[in-house]
Amino acid sequence: MREFGFLTALLFMLVSIGACDSVDDERIPSVPVSLNLASTPLWDTYGVSAFGEYKIFIKSMGVPSDFPYSEKTYTGYGGLLIVCGVNPFTVEAGVPMVYDLSCPVECKPDIRVEMHQQGAVAEAVCPVCGSHYDVVELGGAPLSGPAYKDKFGLRRYEARPGAYGGYLFTDL
Repeated sequence: MREFGFLTALLFMLVSIGACDSVDDERIPSVPVSLNLASTPLWDTYGVSAFGEYKIFIKSMGVPSDFPYSEKTYTGYGGLLIVCGVNPFTVEAGVPMVYDLSCPVECKPDIRVEMHQQGAVAEAVCPVCGSHYDVVELGGAPLSGPAYKDKFGLRRYEARPGAYGGYLFTDL
């Protein structure tokens, strides 16, 4: 499974380099992002380590309900989706990727993509416009729907390894 993901990411990267058009992943407004899971206990509880595993963080809704949000926590425009997958830009497998939950077609903080899984394939899907996004292997690239037609990808954020295990998620 991981070899397939690596090959898919490598193919995507090669196609992206040669493509005339690029995906617009900046349609969602730029807002602060700061989610600290940079300690082993926090990462063990709220992190993602299995390929395709995901977690959702929405501070305004208190999701997850037991997460210790602080005044220094910011979860983007519509919330954060953290997924363990392949970073297609570094071709690194088994790493967390983080995206804004807001659909870039709809551009509203309350219209969020939802994770759908069919067998081994997990995708983020907008319940309003029906766009599908690959968040596990292709960096939030659109797969179908209006987002594919208009080349709108999910807004990505940065995952930095913490000094004591885990990761810190911030805006790029």
